[in-house]
Amino acid sequence: MSSEQRRSPNPSRVDPYLEHYAARTRGMVASEIRALFAVAARPEVVSLAGGMPYISALPLDAVGEMAGQLVADRGAVALQYGSGQGDPGLREGICDVMSLEGVRAHPDEVVVTVGSQQALDLITRIFVDPGDVVLAEGPSYVGALGTFASYEADVVHVPMDDHGLIPEALASALAQLAAAGRRAKFLYTCPSFHNPAGVTLDGPRRQAVLDICQRAGLPVIEDNPYGLLGFAGEPPRALRADDPRVIYLGTFSKTIAPGLRVGWAVAPAGVRDKLVLAAESAVLCHSSFAQLLVREYLATQPWREQVKVFRELYRERRDAMLGALRASMPAGCRWTEPGGGFYVWLGLPAGVDAKAMLPRAIAARVAYVPGTGFYADGTGADHLRLSYCFPEPDRIREGVRRLSSVISAELELRSTFGPAQ
Repeated sequence: MSSEQRRSPNPSRVDPYLEHYAARTRGMVASEIRALFAVAARPEVVSLAGGMPYISALPLDAVGEMAGQLVADRGAVALQYGSGQGDPGLREGICDVMSLEGVRAHPDEVVVTVGSQQALDLITRIFVDPGDVVLAEGPSYVGALGTFASYEADVVHVPMDDHGLIPEALASALAQLAAAGRRAKFLYTCPSFHNPAGVTLDGPRRQAVLDICQRAGLPVIEDNPYGLLGFAGEPPRALRADDPRVIYLGTFSKTIAPGLRVGWAVAPAGVRDKLVLAAESAVLCHSSFAQLLVREYLATQPWREQVKVFRELYRERRDAMLGALRASMPAGCRWTEPGGGFYVWLGLPAGVDAKAMLPRAIAARVAYVPGTGFYADGTGADHLRLSYCFPEPDRIREGVRRLSSVISAELELRSTFGPAQ
């Protein structure tokens, strides 16, 4: 075990994504899944499950000094109540961050939230009544599906391929809903370095999706936590950059630290005002301390250079995972090759069930997230999500080697005894 692993707790122990998965899993009760991931948190298990940023790469001494100075200099403000919309200076900084993705926004359009997860919850509260339809990519972020389920939305998945959401499939889904006398409330999409699929919506498709939604009068919710974490070239141009009607969700959880719980939404004026009211009713106001700390970080630290550090770190780990998959996975496996972000989406050979295989994988000391958590109807057992953001490259290679052995054993069992009944 490396010194970094000894210093850092295994992220599975506190990973909210795994908690979302546990709560959503069908066929196994949540307590069983949590018990499995409790075992996965042991240091001898290589966890390729949790999407935890590698916080040790931050200049923690500088951040700690900055936090102390903030309390010393502005503690009476930083530890006091704040506004429901968020600190004005932070909202200006957020606009600077989004400009890297082509978004031109005014600070008045920004609402600060407790991570982008709260922004998504508030948006869903505003738009959705029980039984309403929400369109989302298939697969889709497990935290979003949990939010939609909590408001009793009917999620209709739109298929994806290696180039992201398929515009023709979106148009078809809208037509089928119209034929049934139903109308979607919005399209939820993660177009850049998708969680869990790892793919990115290409340029022509971005415009096609916007055109389809505009003709249908369908609002678009763009969730973009990974947009700055691409491994080559400039960040992908945000959907919001080409259509000011898009509601954009962002977060500092991936580019600074998730523990600060600072995210935001950018929305047209009518939606923004409702967001502020909803945020005030939920939490009264957000942490002034966390907001001012992020504001100070953006103003005084070389945050663009720090993003580059993260990009290179995650690129190295992505390369380690892809190399290990190519070297060891049995025939019939297929996987995405992400250009950024945290995740690889692994397709299994015919007949292998990721959810059923999970206890045997953990017994072999490797953990992943089955694909069933990323579909509202519990399908997706033929896929699993692998995360490369936290483990060191050698641990990633070892984890993939163990997983390959588990999949090979599953295939051997099927060859010997036939498909499970």
